Amino acid sequence: MRARTTTRLRWATTLLVVLAPLAVLACTPSPEPADATAALAASGACGNLRPGPAEPPAGAVVVDPAVTGDLQAKTKANPPGTTFWLRPGTHTLGTDEFDQVLPKDGNTYTGAPGAVVDGRNTNRYAFTGKASKVTIEHLTVTGFDAPDNEGVVNHDSGADWLIRSNLLTDNRGAAMMAGARQVMTGNCLKDNGQYGLNACCGDVTDLVLEGNEFVGNNADDVESKYADGCGCTGAMKFWEVDGADIRGNWIHGNRGPGIWADTNNNDFLIENNLIENNDGTAIFYETSYNATIRGNTLKRNNLVAGREFVDRDDNFPVAAVYISESGGDARVPARTDKIDIYDNTFEDNWSGVTLWENADRFCNSPANSSTGVCTLIVGDVAKCAPPGIRTEPLLSDCRWKTQNVQIHGNRFDVNPRAIDCQAMCARMAVLSNYGSSPDWSPYQGEVIPEAITSRQNNRWYGNSYTGPWTFIAHDASRLVEQVEWQGPAYRQDAGSTFAVGGGN
Repeated sequence: MRARTTTRLRWATTLLVVLAPLAVLACTPSPEPADATAALAASGACGNLRPGPAEPPAGAVVVDPAVTGDLQAKTKANPPGTTFWLRPGTHTLGTDEFDQVLPKDGNTYTGAPGAVVDGRNTNRYAFTGKASKVTIEHLTVTGFDAPDNEGVVNHDSGADWLIRSNLLTDNRGAAMMAGARQVMTGNCLKDNGQYGLNACCGDVTDLVLEGNEFVGNNADDVESKYADGCGCTGAMKFWEVDGADIRGNWIHGNRGPGIWADTNNNDFLIENNLIENNDGTAIFYETSYNATIRGNTLKRNNLVAGREFVDRDDNFPVAAVYISESGGDARVPARTDKIDIYDNTFEDNWSGVTLWENADRFCNSPANSSTGVCTLIVGDVAKCAPPGIRTEPLLSDCRWKTQNVQIHGNRFDVNPRAIDCQAMCARMAVLSNYGSSPDWSPYQGEVIPEAITSRQNNRWYGNSYTGPWTFIAHDASRLVEQVEWQGPAYRQDAGSTFAVGGGN
């Protein structure tokens, strides 16, 4: 486990400086949810990017688009902490694939209205290196040819970068990588080949994503390049990130998931986002820990993936919010010790919330697709092997558990005709599979289906349902109606209301 090394107070101080466009909203009463959703869509970053200064700021070095490579040359020639003002026009970096800008600590790159940094489908990366406290603002960054799983802006995950009011569009790979304490606000990340954002691979802490728009990402359908898929596409992906606030973003029309946190992420706050019309899951929290998901509006997500499952006669309950081998654990420091899903509005998604735990996926199992990675509690993969794994504490701690998930105060509305659903939609689920592999696994049989359903403190309560909702418990074959779901066998959704086909 990593100890928390920064405080949320620093975030608050930073945001007072960088989120000026949101200050008026912060000082006025919160609108009703429907009004807030409409306002967020109407003010989406892609149509409302803040323009940069029309004249160079005092002391700024002026960058000339007519001179190829002027941006790199002047960055190299000037000291750390320099501000560069890019004139209107198209700035190019050279003809070699590795021509790129290497900022120095504290540099600022600000674009005049109409300033574009264009990789011309030749250069791999725009801004790279390990410099800290770099600001990128008011630029269009386009045409860069980053490889899969690599990024164009902040390619090497430098710390404390501020990325605001940029258009990052039509790049291959990911438009942006993330470093520790990175703040991303008011950006439009549109039509990039793989991801809008890729936050990856340890030492990335305390991110802030606020007021951005992610639309049309995974434009290259990267999953189709791999025989068995890659699990590496969507609007944004997080891997081993400790602390992220994702708020007030509009995430829509992406090919794949909206928000995907995969493998040993912790302490996420996902709030007040509008997540709609994504081909895949709106929020996918996988083999990770401790999160709050609140106040979001999720509309028409997973319709493409849902129909694909129907076409191949796969009855797995694909959902708008998918919690997979993830849960609350007080031993991992965070602002919460559970996964708390509340006060969200779900409208015409393929299904609602699925809690899943793969009985065959655990640290040191061949079924663990996060190869070589162990739980945050154990850390060392080699420990999760016979005979130790057969007794406590390893018997419990070698698993990523779907536990301590609370789903309450949400509104779930669905009209199957509106989403062209003939079967296998409008479902809520808590389930696992029958454990079978490897042959030394201590989790074989019904151990995990029984645990996730009845013994791991996963509770629905106080929700509102409209539509013909059904429920899956224990395993994919066990479809139950509302009365049984609420009854003594499962004791779910106490105090919830059901209308129009919900069972009453």
